[in-house]
Amino acid sequence: MTAEMNRRSFIKGTLLSSAALALGGESHGQVQSPSAPPPAPRDELDKGKIGDLEISRIILGGNLLTCYTHSRDLNYVQSLVAHYNTDEKIMETLALAEKCGINTLSMHNPPHPISVLRRYRRQGGTIQWIICPTAKVDESMQEYTEQIRELLESGCEAIYLWGVHSDQLLAAGRIDLIAKAVELAKRFGVPSGVGAHDLRVIIECEKNQIPADFYIKTFHHHNYPSGPKPDQVTTPYTEIPGYWCRDPQATIEVMKQISKPWIAFKVMAAGAIPPADAFKYAFENGADHVLAGMFDFEIDEDVRIARKTLAAVTDRRRPWRS
Repeated sequence: MTAEMNRRSFIKGTLLSSAALALGGESHGQVQSPSAPPPAPRDELDKGKIGDLEISRIILGGNLLTCYTHSRDLNYVQSLVAHYNTDEKIMETLALAEKCGINTLSMHNPPHPISVLRRYRRQGGTIQWIICPTAKVDESMQEYTEQIRELLESGCEAIYLWGVHSDQLLAAGRIDLIAKAVELAKRFGVPSGVGAHDLRVIIECEKNQIPADFYIKTFHHHNYPSGPKPDQVTTPYTEIPGYWCRDPQATIEVMKQISKPWIAFKVMAAGAIPPADAFKYAFENGADHVLAGMFDFEIDEDVRIARKTLAAVTDRRRPWRS
């Protein structure tokens, strides 16, 4: 066993021991009765590795669990999602994801959904968490450090810098703070990544040799009705509703040169691209994992599509990096 693994085991063990006491009196919201541990997956879903974590090629996106959805100008959708995804429904969704072979989820850290994840973990669920803290990233890193500590006490297995933060930090010329956030999570002994919408974040991280263990980068093609028109692709994605990957071909070329694992997100452009099309495009063009937001009733079919897609991928433009 390496010194790094010893250090990580010690840190995680210490944090989780303290967490057990802290969670003893937690309120469980709408969850009325214990749920049985999820059954064993019916079929295996291909996996890769980030650090010492074995991660399914499809990762459950947390946007539907946090009720934060990109619904363009359909303002009622977030309220609809919030009414549908009760605590009980979230628990069912997590169990179904595990049953279908998804062993990891990723999301940001609003308090109540995190408390539901803790409840699910205590009741036997084993789905892994890759979480991005939303605390301010600044010179002191005080709030950010505290959120990382709390997440690890809750059972989080990997941390990454929120793409909203990394985009803003790059625009402000603070690549040093991106490095600081990555190195901080690594000191806690867990895989530490960087999320981004802006491809320049990834380019600068590599140029400055920031020791990220993985990247979470938006990736989708533009061949859908609300996709950007040719005269819009130079406009920042935040100013045009309906797309999140400004230059997919540039993303393909940049990521081809990078040996770190790549989790692609927004592959369906927030529901505008069908899963079969989105998964094929992502995996054939180099993504190692796809982060997909799914309602419970979509998971079984989406995983079947993913299995079929992965089995048919024979000509990737980038070697598997996880």
